Amino acid sequence: MSFILHGIGVTGGIAIGRAQLVSHATLEVAHYAIRPEQVPAEIARLTQAIHAVQKELEGLHGAMTSGDAPAEFGAFLDVHWMILTDPTISETPKRMIAELHCNAEWALTQQMAVLVEQFDTIEDPYLRERKADVVQVVERVLKVLLGKPGALRASSAEEQTILVAHDLSPADVIQFKTHHFAAFLTDLGGVTSHTAIVARSLNVPAVVATHNARALIRENELLIVDGAKNVVIVNPDRSVLAEYRLKQGEFEIERKKLKRLKTTRPTTLDGLEIELFANIELPDDLTQALENGATGVGLFRSEFLFLNRQGLPSEDEQFEAYRQVAAGMDGRPVTVRTFDLGADKHKEGLDGLSRVAPNPALGLRAIRFCLAEPKLFITQLRAILRASQYGNINILVPMLVSAAEIDQTLVMIARAKDSLREQGVPFDAGIKVGGMIEIPAAVLGIGTFIRRLDFLSIGTNDLIQYTLAVDRADEAVSHLYDPLHPAVLRLIAMAIDTANKANVPIAVCGEMAGDLRLTRMLLGMGLRHFSMHPAHLLEVKQRVLGSDAAALRPMVNRMRRSDDPERVAELLDRLND
Repeated sequence: MSFILHGIGVTGGIAIGRAQLVSHATLEVAHYAIRPEQVPAEIARLTQAIHAVQKELEGLHGAMTSGDAPAEFGAFLDVHWMILTDPTISETPKRMIAELHCNAEWALTQQMAVLVEQFDTIEDPYLRERKADVVQVVERVLKVLLGKPGALRASSAEEQTILVAHDLSPADVIQFKTHHFAAFLTDLGGVTSHTAIVARSLNVPAVVATHNARALIRENELLIVDGAKNVVIVNPDRSVLAEYRLKQGEFEIERKKLKRLKTTRPTTLDGLEIELFANIELPDDLTQALENGATGVGLFRSEFLFLNRQGLPSEDEQFEAYRQVAAGMDGRPVTVRTFDLGADKHKEGLDGLSRVAPNPALGLRAIRFCLAEPKLFITQLRAILRASQYGNINILVPMLVSAAEIDQTLVMIARAKDSLREQGVPFDAGIKVGGMIEIPAAVLGIGTFIRRLDFLSIGTNDLIQYTLAVDRADEAVSHLYDPLHPAVLRLIAMAIDTANKANVPIAVCGEMAGDLRLTRMLLGMGLRHFSMHPAHLLEVKQRVLGSDAAALRPMVNRMRRSDDPERVAELLDRLND
């Protein structure tokens, strides 16, 4: 029987292949009593299972040494290792076995339920989502206890395999790099989940949040995964299958054509030179950026050096990461954003972030946290400055809102420079400093930024969130997150206009920069610097090459003046015809 499942497409493209189901071990756990004399053996069985999973994680770490795995995998594995070795997972179930005379599987799932309930009470959405990591670690131990290890069947050249799971841990998905799965789909997940992050890193079609895929799909059933249209077609009929095979072929042809644009300069039909830079999170991301023709790094999210690890990165470790990227870009610009910790990016062990803030998005985050922790901030600034002699590095400061914050930041940078001079350490004394426009107040007070800073970058993700008072990670209100809201468009246009009149470079580095629907609109607003995920660079370049910026302005001006969202959408469609 053929049917369709709907979900969230986190990566585009089309995949056709046979389903491989991944066991959902927590649904298969029985509860039975054991005799007192069996307690030591049952505890030993749990201990052996935990050790077996530790070895699995070690093996997966070893498999990454070739450098083929996306950089995010190592961080995810570190998180799972810490959860596995935490006493609440490794010791508390053993006490339950001894006290309740129960089997190891049941004790482990009961403790997992307690921990998940505790996570559900946390207000911070990022921390609340970490309950999925606990469940994934417990799943892995349960598979060993139940004799169902998580090995995955490899795809063959003749037949592609599509993974179907309730949820996938990063440790499971690491095997993608050797098994070459065509796609994967899960019951759970969202646009910011681990599954989505991994899918984008691998550039593999994926649909998450299907809710019932694992229960409804059977082993080896034929599937079509359409990441662009957010659908999964199960057991398609011949006509649908033929149609999608044709679409798949066309998609591959278009992707190969885009590769030819790698060395082409992004110039509009009316002769304007446009800069297309890449957003990266770790040094390993540089490879994909260069493969897709990035002419600079417009946003190096340095906070990812701090996350998903034990302890803090030293000055030398940070320096090496920044130096590696600067050298790799061979003189092309690299903009390092000072760490944006807080809100959805939490780091254990930092005093200011060890508490659960009442409203993290409005609390001690980004530059506010940096200025509250000057020692930590100076360490990062010294590392960035030391790396500046190896390339063309700029410093970008997130979430600025006032002249006082800008002035304090510049004082901190001056102190870092003085400390390096005293030690005779070379650096670029003329390094440029820019600020992010992420808060409506920053747009309204943009004159302050222009007078004090060398360049600006609009972080549209937060600007939209703060303008519309919408948490895009909250499913209940995420449908209200609208980059085409008239207020959002006016703020972005105002920032671009003001910066251009003052001859101060301004970029867009949020998701809007890589959204192909919005490329012409942003060109018509006067934007000349885009920074985006490397996967979007070539398709945006193609759109730039086919656009006349001057001819776009009249219609874009009409969009800016309109208060009707439907009218804005209509004009956008006409812009992209």
